[in-house]
Amino acid sequence: MTDNKMIERAKQVFAVEIEGLEKTRDSLGASFVKAVRLILDTVSDGGIVVVTGVGKNLHIAEKMSAIFSSTGTRSIVLNPVQAMHGDLGMVSAKDVLVALSFSGESAEVNNLIPAIRRHGLKVISMTGRPDSTLAQMSDLHLEIPCGKEACPFGMAPTNSTTATMAMGDALAMVMIDAQKFPVEDYAMNHPAGAIGRALVMKVTDVMRAGERLAKVGPEATVLDALMAMTKAQGGSAVVADADGKLLGIFTDGDFRRLMSERVLSPAAGASAASHPSSDCLRGSLRSGDMLVPSRGKAALVQGADTKHQAPNTSEAQAPSTILKDPISLYMTKTPLFVRDDVYAAELLKIFERKRIDDLPVCDASGRVVGLVDIQDLPKMKVL
Repeated sequence: MTDNKMIERAKQVFAVEIEGLEKTRDSLGASFVKAVRLILDTVSDGGIVVVTGVGKNLHIAEKMSAIFSSTGTRSIVLNPVQAMHGDLGMVSAKDVLVALSFSGESAEVNNLIPAIRRHGLKVISMTGRPDSTLAQMSDLHLEIPCGKEACPFGMAPTNSTTATMAMGDALAMVMIDAQKFPVEDYAMNHPAGAIGRALVMKVTDVMRAGERLAKVGPEATVLDALMAMTKAQGGSAVVADADGKLLGIFTDGDFRRLMSERVLSPAAGASAASHPSSDCLRGSLRSGDMLVPSRGKAALVQGADTKHQAPNTSEAQAPSTILKDPISLYMTKTPLFVRDDVYAAELLKIFERKRIDDLPVCDASGRVVGLVDIQDLPKMKVL
């Protein structure tokens, strides 16, 4: 078999399964809505979604149950063979059974249905044949009209299992919306791995605070700010008033640009004085924005667009003169900041969207409690 033949055959498999997904998607209708409402009623009554299947469909059942469970719909997998030997004790009359069998004639699954009925459960089936035994034994039937398998013998479960899994995903995702399942609860279900860390960890877990936070008052000089940054081993200093309220931020990038404009190129500095280019104020970002939690999602609240007013001069300044100037002349005023109760996952979004490197952290009263440096995120394994 040539390389080209291999690629051609693989593309045929993709084409068959894509077509199968499209056919299954187009079949969605009243029965799908009824299935969602039945599951909603089950969950509201304290029941769970029990998923069963045999062969390859048992693996699909395991995946389907897992996606239900992780997204707010409690679920278990029931092996139909083991169920007939005692595992039926896992279910109750409050539950609903989702039975998977493309043919609708799997003996192990069909033999389970009468026993499930005796336990008081309602049954939702997914098959490729509405006239099959399983479909006829069910309270609701979701057809999987995906067509032929991708297997050259037309037998190995390929197209049918892909479409069945997609139907399960559709049910689970609609349940997220229907139940208004919040991202905070999703985070609680995923404490491990990179996704889990980003979702469970909050800003307070990754921010710089205490001696690692460079913070100065508005009366501090540029040199004071640089010394604070050096001591904290950071790339920026936040400026706060006597009550700790955020006034501005000054970064090492600001300092480099300032020296370039005022010492090395004073003429350019004069024209650029009213156009700051802070590491915390780039792209489409407006100063005065803050990131706050809002029903599980982050929301940007915009404030005043206040820019610093540096001395306007066409003459070169000595570096020592600039170092003695108040930091308030050069800081970015009312910069973007994030609340201390926001999840770390939102940090990733804001850093990417606003293309910034440093983000002050404030409490509900606007007092500075820390700073997030993008370089710290890989160390915390949230990038």
